[in-house]
Amino acid sequence: MPEVSAPIRVALVDDQQLVRSGFGMLINSQPDLEVVAEAGNGIEAVQALSATAADVVLMDVRMPGMDGIEATRRILEQAAAQPVGSQRADVKIVVLTTFDLDEYALAAIQAGASGFLLKDAPPEELLEAIRTVYRGDAVIAPSTTRRLLDHVAPLLRTQTPEQTEHAAAVERLTAREREVFQLIAQGQSNPEIAAGLFLSEATVKTHVGHILAKLGARDRVQVVVIAYETGVVAPGT
Repeated sequence: MPEVSAPIRVALVDDQQLVRSGFGMLINSQPDLEVVAEAGNGIEAVQALSATAADVVLMDVRMPGMDGIEATRRILEQAAAQPVGSQRADVKIVVLTTFDLDEYALAAIQAGASGFLLKDAPPEELLEAIRTVYRGDAVIAPSTTRRLLDHVAPLLRTQTPEQTEHAAAVERLTAREREVFQLIAQGQSNPEIAAGLFLSEATVKTHVGHILAKLGARDRVQVVVIAYETGVVAPGT
């Protein structure tokens, strides 16, 4: 018999119980997804995820007490402290927001979230976002991410020591890696990059791995932010 892979473990963090219930029913209706933890605020979320392993966290950005940005930062700090191979080391966070041009969303991405999603997104988009982030092979809602980053691009271009470090890292990319870097920054997935550059998906995956390592980026969303910071991508392009 073929081996059945375990479902993707999802944690829900939202201060509205009705929202959590709705998302929970939707997620648990899918054979490849399972809700393993729920929390009503950031403090509960940090506690829950120190005890329960989740693959993807859906995190409301605005909550009383500890908000989703601080909770994201703390959960990812916990994950980074785990030994290599630990079930809790690879958790990814998707921020839920009601505004697509919301600087809270940018702050969450800078805190390490893997992307953000509008709360009123269609159900199939929410489900696909969970799977996409789990696979790690595309940026969530590229058009929405680009709109957000276009909106806050001036904030990203302010000179900081980190930005200078990122610029030096970009200079160390090979010519092919820089091509792939620019396409990631435009929101393209691995299959799209492979088709555009006439490469195999496996080769693209290798290039993406090298780019993440050289830039010190946690995932593709961080790569897009670095592209804006360093002027590789300009607003509106």
